[in-house]
Amino acid sequence: MSDHLTEKTQKLLALSNEDRIKSIQSDKWLPYTRAVEVTNLMEDLMYYPKSDRMPNLLLVGDTNNGKTAILKRFAAKNAPFAREDTGTLSWPVLYVQAPPEPDEKRFYNNILDRVFAPYRINDRVDKKQIQVIATLKNLEVKLIIIDEIQHILAGNQNKQRQFLNVIKYLSNELMIPFIGAGVRTALNAIQNEEQLSNRFEPKVLPRWRMGDEYLRLLLSFEQTIPLKKESNLIHDSIAYKILSLSEGTIGEISKVIKKAAVMAIHTKAERITLPLLEKIEYVSPSDRTKQHKLLV
Repeated sequence: MSDHLTEKTQKLLALSNEDRIKSIQSDKWLPYTRAVEVTNLMEDLMYYPKSDRMPNLLLVGDTNNGKTAILKRFAAKNAPFAREDTGTLSWPVLYVQAPPEPDEKRFYNNILDRVFAPYRINDRVDKKQIQVIATLKNLEVKLIIIDEIQHILAGNQNKQRQFLNVIKYLSNELMIPFIGAGVRTALNAIQNEEQLSNRFEPKVLPRWRMGDEYLRLLLSFEQTIPLKKESNLIHDSIAYKILSLSEGTIGEISKVIKKAAVMAIHTKAERITLPLLEKIEYVSPSDRTKQHKLLV
């Protein structure tokens, strides 16, 4: 019986063990409630009417808790396209990473690289700024996402303030919203500039806890993993074990389940059980940190 699987996943049961394992290890999108909420917020921002003071969003969460996956999926859903009437390229949502340190020129380079615009490495910053603004206007960019925005903190206070002023200037000049994303220190990065901190509304992605939302997430995972037998991941003992191992981030929850599912195929168990979870080769994030400190 394979009623525990979606119709699409049921078809994967006919594949070889190796191909089933590849399917398990591949990235999958699960439309859980928090992701849908953030996507809806970004959708609203993208169509916000132009004004002198555009609203912005700051998406904050622990490492490996789904921020980048949500942002990249949103950018992919609003991918560049050629307009039928003119043939010109339109780029509704631009996704870039903040440079490793708050460097204005590197930030402009990241933007120009992302949209495949030619530029001269040695051009002055002011010339790069003019090119970036003109390019983004020509591409009709409606929203800019800056991931890993906590990198701002890698510079001294003057560089931090200068970089934040760049974001504020671009937002004012283009009259489009910005979405910043990063770990919790990103809040500190934005709060260093009073006007920006007032414009960026924080949205926190908390760690997962036992409850209906978490159980629905486990159910979604089970429905997309091609194991021949039902694992019943929402059973209290299994659900608590996965939560304990993963320490509550969705990336680690996914990693635990994938490792257990692969072992279930190798051992011919074809289901994830509590004893099997005890045997997987998995080190929790906090234990990895401890091991790293011992090696330093």
